[in-house]
Amino acid sequence: MTIRLVHLSDPHFGCENGEAVEAAAAAATALRPDLTIISGDLTAEGRSREFSAAREWLARLPQPQIVTPGNHDTPVWNLAQRLFRPFGRYRDFVGQSATNGYFPGLTVRSLNTARGVQPRFDWSKGSIDLAAVKKAAEEMAIASKALKVFVCHHPLIEMSNAAVSGGVHRGLAAARLLAEQNIDLILSGHVHNPFALALPWGDGMTYAVGAGTLSQRTRGTPACFLTIEASLETITVAVQEWTGAGFEQGLVWALPRRRLEDCRSKEEASLPLR
Repeated sequence: MTIRLVHLSDPHFGCENGEAVEAAAAAATALRPDLTIISGDLTAEGRSREFSAAREWLARLPQPQIVTPGNHDTPVWNLAQRLFRPFGRYRDFVGQSATNGYFPGLTVRSLNTARGVQPRFDWSKGSIDLAAVKKAAEEMAIASKALKVFVCHHPLIEMSNAAVSGGVHRGLAAARLLAEQNIDLILSGHVHNPFALALPWGDGMTYAVGAGTLSQRTRGTPACFLTIEASLETITVAVQEWTGAGFEQGLVWALPRRRLEDCRSKEEASLPLR
């Protein structure tokens, strides 16, 4: 059985690439994915009108979905809201997004790495709760024969060629923990450049994968999104690049998949998003 995912990130409504976001919704629908993943930065400045546009766009994307917020999804200019209700508008417009997903052959967890305020100058950087990562990894590890996917906004490790850094507090420890629990994919956004690389822990078959952006804030690569197809032997990650007239396949990574072991129960496979 092949699992198909569509991974989109960083549309930044308020400075979105209007043609690209509309075309991406149509392309995602045509692909009929098993799951659509949106890894944060739905808005540019966390404004209500930006969230309203983002909500309409999410409604046009195929279900089921896993959506996680990014650092731009907190109010940029309203300090009181950043302090006391940093993701209030996100919840008002997007809702309480599913953070767990169980499907035949697939299990997914997501965690929010964005923060309204932090005890450092650059609040755009990420932070992650290791206890929550450990719990998510242990829950996914039970489904040893499923494709195991972890989703967050900031890359947990730094990209050497990226224009910005994730700067995630405890990010390396989280990445190592996930790799040692044999999580297959760690999906993120934030840096606006697509990437796929093997982590150096565990058996070397846990992969950090990042989507690009669908905004006007490109950083050397076109607006794009990812398609991910996992067979028993290989996880194929393909960049779908915006040309100005449509999406065309760009870079492709063929990532060897670890050997599968114990099969989980039919009851577990049929659990709903929650």
